[in-house]
Formats: sequence, C-alpha cells, structure tokens
Amino acid sequence: MSYIGILIAYIFVNNFIFVRFLGICPFIGVSKNASSAIGMGVAVTFVTAIASVCCTGIYYLLAYLHLEYMKTITFILVIASLVQLVEMVIKKTAPALYQALGIYLPLITTNCAVLGIAILNIDNSYNVLQSFVAGIAAGLGFTMAIILMANVREKLEMSPVRKWFKGVPITFISAGLMALAFMAFDSSLIVNLGLA
Repeated sequence: MSYIGILIAYIFVNNFIFVRFLGICPFIGVSKNASSAIGMGVAVTFVTAIASVCCTGIYYLLAYLHLEYMKTITFILVIASLVQLVEMVIKKTAPALYQALGIYLPLITTNCAVLGIAILNIDNSYNVLQSFVAGIAAGLGFTMAIILMANVREKLEMSPVRKWFKGVPITFISAGLMALAFMAFDSSLIVNLGLA
C-alpha cells in the first residue's frame, strides 16, 4: 500500500475511534473541551508515531532471536517508556495542559489504540517507514475524532437536551452517530483512488 493510502486508511477508513473502537477511554474522558482534546491528540500522535517505529524495529530483533511471542509485553514496555517521556516534557513545557489532561495522560500507556497500531504494523508486514506513516495517520485519526467530539460536546452543553440524556448518554449517542458517518468510508475508497 502506498504511503498516501496508509494515511487515508488510518485517518478515515480504519479510524481507531470510530471504526475499530480502540482508545475510547481518553476519547470520552478528554473530549470535554477543544484545548485539552488537541493536547491529548498531539500527545497520542507523537506516541503512536514513535512507538510504531520502535516496536517495528524491536520486532525485527525479536524475530531474529525467535522470540516473536514476546512482542506484546515488549511493545507495552516501549509504549510505557515513551509515555513517561511525553509526560515529563508536557509537565515542563505546558503545565496548564498537564493539569487539564490529568489522569488521562498516563492512561496513554494503556491506550489500546497505541498498542493496536504497533501490532497492526507487524500484522500488515510494514517496514519501518510505513510503520511511522501508519503511526502518524492513526494519531491524526484519533486527534480528528477527539476534536470533533469536543466540538460536539461543547455545542451540546448549550443545547436544550432532556435531563435524562444529559452527560454520558448524549455523548455516547453522538459518538455512535459519528461512528455511523465514518462507516461510509470503506476500503473501496482507497482502491478507487488507486492508492492500494
């Protein structure tokens, strides 16, 4: 698959939030306002891009040593290390964002979207550069989804919503409708554009 095809696939066709339903916890938790959503999206994009490259390189080493069965635990350790690095950088450079993200920043470590892209890169036999592009695209898809949801939730705060729908119920209904909209993108889009 071409690099543009990988970008389109992971941003629209296989969006981790709306199509694969991975990374829902930070998606719901941090999407209350746009500024924290952007910060979380940038942090996840950075981690997915770097983790994709590191995990692909480490997998080559594991395959050489015939230790492929160790990939999941190894990937989790790499992702946890990267998240600690991101957390330290954000804490030093943007304390307000660090406070806004709160507990959700360390939760990137257990964000299944980050681990999911690392494993999908191996399953799709991507090389290191393709893995990097897929990691960036998955992060951008996550960022787009969380920013869209933050904007919807900000509008819903001002909208007349019945009291039993306020909060989490209307959030899940909105997320479901957005997921249905993303189902319109399918793999034929990539084939029709000649990017496969």
